[in-house]
Amino acid sequence: MDVLKTLGLFMLTALAELVGCYLPYLWLKQDRSVWLLLPAALSLALFAWLLSLHPAAAGRVYAAYGGVYIGVAILWLWAVEGIRPAPTDWIGVTVSLAGMAIIMLGPRSPA
Repeated sequence: MDVLKTLGLFMLTALAELVGCYLPYLWLKQDRSVWLLLPAALSLALFAWLLSLHPAAAGRVYAAYGGVYIGVAILWLWAVEGIRPAPTDWIGVTVSLAGMAIIMLGPRSPA
């Protein structure tokens, strides 16, 4: 899988995970409808399925995905929750994306 396709898939995966976790949060903390749990469960199932689409070893995929998730979560904070990220948030995103790039693009020893 090429890098841009992988990043796009990671971003979709992060959105599915965020929706799947945010909807129960709304129910638990903001007294929203219990019916939010149904789309939350579907979103988390989608999240798990999307992670399974990567051909690499699961541990490596999860580790690299974590860097992208952090970036998407900070964008979610801004776009959905209306909280402007601090400069340190962006520094953290940069560091995590650098880690993701090292994991994804680093040389591999033969199995």
